Amino acid sequence: MSDEVVKDLNDNQQSRELFMYFGLAVYYSQALEQQLANLIMLMKLSQGEMVSEQQFTEQFQRKLSSSLGQLVNEIGHHFSFSDEETAQLKALWKQRNYIVHDYFKKRIHDTFNVDGRMIMITELQEFSSQAQKLEERLQSYTKELYDNI
Repeated sequence: MSDEVVKDLNDNQQSRELFMYFGLAVYYSQALEQQLANLIMLMKLSQGEMVSEQQFTEQFQRKLSSSLGQLVNEIGHHFSFSDEETAQLKALWKQRNYIVHDYFKKRIHDTFNVDGRMIMITELQEFSSQAQKLEERLQSYTKELYDNI
């Protein structure tokens, strides 16, 4: 196999890896959205704001349609996070919006070289890791609240 064919295979593999980590970042963004919706609805339920199953179902469906920003803004009315958690949640929200709406528009030139793709992969890995950890923390809050209802 010629050096050029090997280089093309390596570039192709690295490009696939970049898109895989982009997908993983979007997945953890959505997992975070889901967990925020779960926590908001459980808080409302624990506070007696849901009077019927139908009301709960309708409100839950609306929450699932909410953007991450809407959920981040609403959760503060129902749950007390530490200052660090609030800052992290807002930072992840901002970073998620950048990844979903602007990432490839602003970084397109980096996708054409090995070093640029590696930097992008590292960024996406770091975001995914942070979002996963926060989502797991929200899961633990949700479980704790659920166990106390």
